[in-house]
Amino acid sequence: MDFRKWTLMKKNTLIVIAIFIAPLLISAFANRTDEQEDLQTLRQRYSSGRQELWPKPHIDSAVRPNFVDIGVLPEVSYPADNPYSKEKSLLGKLLFFDPRLSASKQISCASCYDPQLGFGDGKSLAHGHGRREGKRNAMTLYNVAFYKSFMWDGRAKSLEDQVLLPTQDHLEMNTPLDTLIAHVKAVPGYAAYFEQAFGDKQITLFRIQQALATFERGIVSYPTKFDRFVQGQADALNDQELTGLHLFRTKARCINCHNTPLFSDNLFHNDGQTLYGSKQQDFGHYLLTGDQKDIGAFRTPSLRNTGLTGPWMHHGNFPTLRDVVELYNLGNPAPIQRHVKIDEKTRPIHSPLLKKLNLSRQEVDAVIAFLQALSTPTQRRIAMPELPE
Repeated sequence: MDFRKWTLMKKNTLIVIAIFIAPLLISAFANRTDEQEDLQTLRQRYSSGRQELWPKPHIDSAVRPNFVDIGVLPEVSYPADNPYSKEKSLLGKLLFFDPRLSASKQISCASCYDPQLGFGDGKSLAHGHGRREGKRNAMTLYNVAFYKSFMWDGRAKSLEDQVLLPTQDHLEMNTPLDTLIAHVKAVPGYAAYFEQAFGDKQITLFRIQQALATFERGIVSYPTKFDRFVQGQADALNDQELTGLHLFRTKARCINCHNTPLFSDNLFHNDGQTLYGSKQQDFGHYLLTGDQKDIGAFRTPSLRNTGLTGPWMHHGNFPTLRDVVELYNLGNPAPIQRHVKIDEKTRPIHSPLLKKLNLSRQEVDAVIAFLQALSTPTQRRIAMPELPE
């Protein structure tokens, strides 16, 4: 082959390659530009301060009737039968941190709900009286004022009811109610605080409940990057966090359960974590209702400050947020181990909201980044009060 033919052949080959490659390159650059424009549009819509301009969320038909979108938390509302006063909240704070309420006089409410640990205890399962291990993770007290029921299974209908459950539980504070009252009365210094909060020095169980509940209603998370962003600070979220926000409301389907400004629908769902047939088997809400559809159903936790409140789930078995997101990404394909013998009367009925998501690694990363943007950079600091003597 002479040099001129070889040169012509090479030139023709390059032309053919260019014909096929050029459209791909043009498409790639076009897509990158479209992606940038889409992010710019999403940024404008989500940070507009007007929810009606947001893209429509991807929600199932069963969710639509009572759906409330995510947003900024409102002010805390106190019940008419237990209105706020700073004196009552101060008394509640003292009682919250006081280990003398427990049978051993070594365990306070703050032992499991530590302000420096996201108002949890940082453990998979809580530890209580005699260092005995509980059955569930200590759910954070952040934003409990906005809950409609309390505890993982919803067995308390008010904060006033809830505060008595850990005190009596033999795995927690192990204190009969009459003993609890006696322990508080045995501290002379408490009389003045009860008088300031209630008008006289009488110490009763009802007043202890009201004071503790008043203090706990005030445990509200600080505004986050997300809050600033949707109120108009367009640069509060970076591109990855913004992508995560949009995925949260669309492809990732998180919005189906984690809606409202609390980022919780306050409902109970079985997301495949009954741990059926294992030592940690937990039937959750079913233990209250006896309805098979509630087997393994637990209250949707708020995602506010979720980056500060691990480990996650009612059993505390997930040490990272990536574990949680990947569970939902896979649709939890094997919630019951093959070797377990199933009783059809207690077979868990998994939520139809649980579906395989097919999120890419980059999309999972974006969702995690957004979840972190729902957390404040630092823990809320509450100084340990000087307890009365």
